Amino acid sequence: MRSIRFKAFGHENIRATHKTTIEITREDRLTTRGDCIVGVRATLALASLPSWAKAAARNPLTEIVLRLIVDDYVQEVRGHGSPGLTYESETCMVVRRSNYTCGRTLMVGADKAALDLDREFVRRLVHPEAVLVCELQYISRS
Repeated sequence: MRSIRFKAFGHENIRATHKTTIEITREDRLTTRGDCIVGVRATLALASLPSWAKAAARNPLTEIVLRLIVDDYVQEVRGHGSPGLTYESETCMVVRRSNYTCGRTLMVGADKAALDLDREFVRRLVHPEAVLVCELQYISRS
């Protein structure tokens, strides 16, 4: 297993009500229409990830885990890699329940979407000063 840690921050418009995705973005603005977004001003985007992570993500046998921590609340989302993951986005990363891939997709087949996150966890993210610690784990199953 290899891992990467980075930070994102809360925003007053975080709702986390999307039924199929979770997104973390480097953007600093957020409208209430961005209902999948759980963190803004991220210190990392998919294109910035190291080559070993990009290679691991293209293997469908790789388990990808995203741990999200704010204060003492921890949420964990598990999915897997896919040959279609290109990790091209310079601004964001999207966790998907489906198997859809594009340059913004971090993982597919996720066991959670934004709506599934603990509501107290989400309430903490509504504060712009909230720090969201993110840890990506790549676990090889091949």
